[in-house]
Amino acid sequence: MKNGITHRVKAGKSEDDKRLAFVINKNQEYERKLRPEIRSYELSFHRKHKEKILNSYLPYVLERGKAIKEGNLVAKLHKHECEGYWKREAMNFNHPISFKTIAIDSKLKKEIIDDLDKFLNGKEFYEKTGRAWKREYLLYGPPGTGKSSLITAMANYLNYDIYDLDLAGVDDNLDLKNLMLRMNNLSLLVVEDIDCSIELQNREEGEENKVTLPGLLNATDGLWSCCNEERIIVFTTNHKERLDPTLPRPGRMDMHIHLSYCTFSAFKQLAFNYLGISHHNLFQEIEGLLGEVRVTPAEIAEELTKKDQFQRALARICQFLA
Repeated sequence: MKNGITHRVKAGKSEDDKRLAFVINKNQEYERKLRPEIRSYELSFHRKHKEKILNSYLPYVLERGKAIKEGNLVAKLHKHECEGYWKREAMNFNHPISFKTIAIDSKLKKEIIDDLDKFLNGKEFYEKTGRAWKREYLLYGPPGTGKSSLITAMANYLNYDIYDLDLAGVDDNLDLKNLMLRMNNLSLLVVEDIDCSIELQNREEGEENKVTLPGLLNATDGLWSCCNEERIIVFTTNHKERLDPTLPRPGRMDMHIHLSYCTFSAFKQLAFNYLGISHHNLFQEIEGLLGEVRVTPAEIAEELTKKDQFQRALARICQFLA
């Protein structure tokens, strides 16, 4: 800068270029006419540092910015640490399962996707009706029917961070509230095996230093739950009948999703995933057997993982179901 005049430098680089390209506009007065929504930092330096700034510093800033941007696009898996805090270092969540590959009933899959889309586009609806912008799901059914896989597919579909909450590791209701407050927006909170993960105390038998049922309900549905928005909460259980009636009641659990034994549409998805086929003359026989036998998608998948030609693999499935 000399006599109130600043040399303005514009730097640019396409993805294919290895070096920055610079344009220096000399003798041009610098006017701050930035739009208010744009944040910027001003860098001033002596001309003797020009080569270092242009050839080293600015390329470093661009590369770091790119790395940070790409890192922020990757969903994270957060684990509870202690005393109301999540672990500082979250893990990248790169599980490949999606709604395209998950083996659940096709009709149920469509219902879930439609519900998630309605939630994603529902900001105006939630504001209009005076409700917190969140949605709670209860996944229930026998082990091996795909509850964890569905949670993963939901998180990947939404591109939300996952917060995995083990209630047995939470000291008391205050810690639970703090954990809820320290979650980011656009997140999915998972509480698996809610029926057996902790002995929730009821209203009459509440004890200090314990997470109580009222404390859990207040953290997920009370005033504290309104401090964040665009949040999904998913509870899972293998035994819905064991839950306290106040937990799954209408208005609290927005959608109950029953993941049952393997249907024919779920089998077809598994056959495509593992064998790469969509039709076969044994499919009709397998469809009839699935209508008579209770078998989980996990059991079918285990049979299909055995390396074999698809004709033998399907014949083995028929024997397994017979």
